[in-house]
Amino acid sequence: MTNLTRRSAVAAVCASFSAFALAPTQALALSEGAAKAMVDKLVGEINKVIASGKSETAMYGDFERIFARYSDVSYMAAYSLGNDGRKASASQKKAYSKAFQVYIARKYGSRFREFIGGRLEVKGVKQVKKWYEVEAVAYLKGQAPFEVKFLVSDRSGGGKFFNLYVEGINMLLTERTEIGSMLDKRRGDFDALIADLKKAS
Repeated sequence: MTNLTRRSAVAAVCASFSAFALAPTQALALSEGAAKAMVDKLVGEINKVIASGKSETAMYGDFERIFARYSDVSYMAAYSLGNDGRKASASQKKAYSKAFQVYIARKYGSRFREFIGGRLEVKGVKQVKKWYEVEAVAYLKGQAPFEVKFLVSDRSGGGKFFNLYVEGINMLLTERTEIGSMLDKRRGDFDALIADLKKAS
């Protein structure tokens, strides 16, 4: 398995796991213990799905529910649009956020086979500016362990992760590039992008 494929497998499993701003800005109310506990629970659910032996379709559904429960979906969707989001209407932003959730779950969930037999383990947590960075280690079958970092804040009203890094690769920046390219190919047509995201895999 190449490093790129390995990163994709974990990023998607994790990610298949407001407004339009660039980073959490409210005062930090979330505690270090609460941030770690949230990621512990998230990782536990991810590992449970990986080991379930369910069909691909069932796993997609599970990963989408995990993603919706533990991530700041509206923030991540907004960030992925970048400045292009300013051109979208309120209804288009809302529809895009829902379509983005489905897109992420399918995109990364489709690579779950590469993660079967592996696991994630939470190792530590530290405060970074107005959020917490929770460090985990991914163990894939037949591969050397590697680092996964979840960025967690309570900007949306509860502790959720708003980004993650897999071996130093920033998931949000990667998705912003991908989404920007998709929108360019559709000549800036948000409705076409939303429709295609719902069908993407």
